[in-house]
Formats: sequence, C-alpha cells, structure tokens
Amino acid sequence: MSAAVIALAFFCGLALSRLGLPPLVGFLVAGFALHGFGIEAPDSLQYLADLGVTLLLFTIGLKLKIKTLVKPEIWGATTLHLMGSMAFFTLGIAALALLGLVQGQLQSWTIVGFALAFSSTVFAVKVLEDKGDTSSLYGRLSIGILVMQDIFAVLFLTFAQGKVPALWAPALLLLPLARPLLYKLLDWCSNSELQSLAGLFLALVAGVSLFEAAGLKPDLGALVMGMMAAGHARSDALSKTLFNLKELLLVGFFLSIGLNGLPDWPMLIIALLLVVLLPLKAGLYFWVLSRFGLRVRTGVLASLSLATYSEFGLIVAALGAKAGLLDSRWLTIIAIALSLSFVLASPLNTWAETVYRRLSPYLKRYERRRLHPEDAPIDIGGAQVLIFGMGRLGTGAYDQLAAEYGHRVLGIDHAGDKVAEHLELGRQVLVGDATDSDFWSKIRRDDELELVLLAMPNHHGNLFAAEELKERGYSGKVAAVAKFPDEVEELKAMGIEVFNIFEEAGAGFARHVLNIARLGPQRPYHQGL
Repeated sequence: MSAAVIALAFFCGLALSRLGLPPLVGFLVAGFALHGFGIEAPDSLQYLADLGVTLLLFTIGLKLKIKTLVKPEIWGATTLHLMGSMAFFTLGIAALALLGLVQGQLQSWTIVGFALAFSSTVFAVKVLEDKGDTSSLYGRLSIGILVMQDIFAVLFLTFAQGKVPALWAPALLLLPLARPLLYKLLDWCSNSELQSLAGLFLALVAGVSLFEAAGLKPDLGALVMGMMAAGHARSDALSKTLFNLKELLLVGFFLSIGLNGLPDWPMLIIALLLVVLLPLKAGLYFWVLSRFGLRVRTGVLASLSLATYSEFGLIVAALGAKAGLLDSRWLTIIAIALSLSFVLASPLNTWAETVYRRLSPYLKRYERRRLHPEDAPIDIGGAQVLIFGMGRLGTGAYDQLAAEYGHRVLGIDHAGDKVAEHLELGRQVLVGDATDSDFWSKIRRDDELELVLLAMPNHHGNLFAAEELKERGYSGKVAAVAKFPDEVEELKAMGIEVFNIFEEAGAGFARHVLNIARLGPQRPYHQGL
C-alpha cells in the first residue's frame, strides 16, 4: 500500500505543478483520493508528517531574531487580528446554529472560532520559501505573526489540556546562556553529514524532547533551538542541509490532512462557507497591518500569505472532541476547510503581484501618510549613476566615477555595517537589498539616472536586479560583472554590458607583466606611470 501512496502523491503533485499550482495542493488531493479509495496510509506517515513540521519550525527559527517579535507591528497585529477574527468566526458559527446547520453552545463555538483565527505556518513558510521572500519585510512580518500565534497556541494547549508545566519549566528562560556551548558544537560540525545530524539533534532532542518534558508544546522547542542557532556563521548552511529532508517529510503532512476523512453534504456546505469567509479574514489582516503604517503592497502580500486556516485548528478540534466540548464532525469540517483554503490561497500567492496591482487603487486610502520606517519609499534623489554592491569592485567603480560625476553617484549595499563605513569615508551609500522585490517596489527614481552598475558578487542577484530594472521601464545603460561564460551570455542576452572579472583580471595581469618587462627590473612599475 505504501507504493500506492507514493505513486499517487507523485503523480498528483506533478499534475498540479504542471497547472501552475504548488505541488502541495496535489498532495492534499492525493490524501483525499486515498481516503476515497479506502487505501490506508502506512502507520509511519503521521510520524513522518510530525517530523516534517518540526524541522520546518526549526528552519524558521534559524532565520528569526528575537528582537523581531517584540516589534509592535508583530505582537500588536497578532493580538488585534486574533481577537477580531475569533469574535467574527464565533458570531458566524452562532448564526449557523440559528439556521440549524450546527449544534452546540457558546463554549464550543468559541473554541472553533479560536481555531479558525489562526493561519497555517506550514503553508505560509512554504510559499515564502518558494518565492524567495522569507527575508523580505512582508515575509518577516508573516513569519513573526505566525510565531506569535504559536505562542498563543502553547498557552491554549497548556490550559485546555489541564496540563501544568513542570516546576522547572521557567528554567528554560535561561537557555540563551547555553548559546556559547551551542555555537561551539556547530563549530565542530565542519561537513554536511555532521551538520545534518546536528540539525536533527537540536530540533528533535534538545528542542522537542526538552520542551515536551517541561510540559510545553514540543514544536515550540524546535523553533526556540533554531532561534538560538540563528546568529551562527553556519546557520545558513545548516538550513540548506536540512532543506531536502524537510521538503520530503512535509509531503507526509499534506497527505495526512487529506486522509482525515471525506465530508457529508452538510459538513461540506459548512466547510465551503468557511472558505467563502477567508477574504474577510485576509482583509482583517490587511486592515490591522495598515494601522501600523505599512504600505498597501506589504499589507496585501502578507495578508495573502496568511489567508489560510491552520493545521493547529485540527489540533484544537481533536482536543475539543476528546474532551466532549465539540462534535467530532468539526474535525472533518476544519480539515476540509483547511485543505480548500490551501487550494484557494496557492494561486493567489502565485499571482500576488497581479492581485496587488488590481487592488491597489481601491486600498490606497487605507495607507497612512506616515509610513513605517522599514516600509518608507527609498528616494535616490538626482543620482545619475547607481551602483549595486559596494564591495571592492563596486567601491573602485564608485571612486572612479565620482571623479567625473561628483555627488551624482550613489551606492547601494545590503550590509548596514558596510554602508556605515562608506558614509564615514564620505561616500553616498544607502542600505538596500537589490535581490528583494520589496526594495524595487519602494525605490523612487527620476529621469536623471543614466547608468546602473550591477557589482554584486552573486550572478543571480545581478540578473534579478537587471530584470527588475527592465520591468520598471528603465531604458538607460546597464553594466554588470560576471565570472563565467554562461553568465556573460545570459546578461548579454538582456542587452547588458558585461565586465568579465576573470578575463579582465588576466588581461590586466598580462599588461602589468609586460610593463615591468619593458621598464626593466631596476625601475619600479609605478615610476613609469
């Protein structure tokens, strides 16, 4: 039977990906199909699914900074949305009860409303990773809100299950003191095999086991351990090492949702009604975020990534049903609504930019005049030359061009400390990440811009910046650096002047040697200039 599960998951994922939808939608369809055919999943599927979610949360932690969570736009937006969304769904379920579609009392309606107020961590992070937007402002906002929701989830599970955390649980607050030891451990893991095992150890042993023993949500332990390792030099490599394993295990998670069961018609109608209400849930996210001075684009993209129901809703429903507070039918209803919310949100996130452009004229009135500092427009003033990447090559180009253009040259680099050094030396440099779509949506330029130099060390970054310039109607000259022939051809195909670092360095070295040969060994090279 396991062969049938793998085959159906593969072909459903392949078919949906060919239609332009994320494969995860196909995995959900495969889960429902398996249940409909009466095929039971292997006993290990749920275990693998739990491992996938745990590793996902650990990798989220690797990209998080604790100071991010204490920002008002994170904890404030999470609290306001959770309260508003919970009240909205509770009233909606009460209305369904008046129509005779559901049964129960206010307590059970409130529990369901609480479950529906959350958004899916797995879906949002998967979408952000696929789009490469985890480090963007809206991506960081979405992940921060999801982490805060997880914290609320821990509190709920603790009280609802009647569990009292262990007496020593407050000692977990001292975990940051163990960071030097954790860093030393990662220093010793110099190869990929050890890094993979180190990630599994930190997530499943040091994180899950420790928090479970303390009577807290185990998955939160994986998240916390990831956050503790986030500042280490090998955190990026650790995340990349675990990427394929995490992706494979998450297939089990999406299959397990579909295998929860098929609904009857009344249950399907309620699930469809919940899906119809999703735009209101997303709209509430947008309104809350706009109150904190975020732009329309940031609010729309963050809201779309959070426009789902949460796998946590299934946990709440199962807990409520086990305690006799909920009709067990709610478990299947929420599972169907969760799955359909993924199906609806997947194309919306794929075409998020198009959705934003369509809605922008109607939503601009909600944008505050005083924008959040991190979301304010980037004004390049009257710059005639723009240099992306202020490393050695970019700095050399800046100094050479500044001799001709003066203060009309502007450098941009993503490293704040590097920008500060340039400013101290009198160069005009701004902090900005040209590989982040948020940057391009905020930048303001005028017709005086004549030349753009792409001097970033990463070819894909230069290529992305060139595509963004073209998409935004820039028709001036663009030059970029490259290292290999295929990179040169790719850039030239876009009409960009290319400086091949290796070829030019070799030619420069040859000229240097020839000059020395002509001048003779007794005369230093610089005297002949």
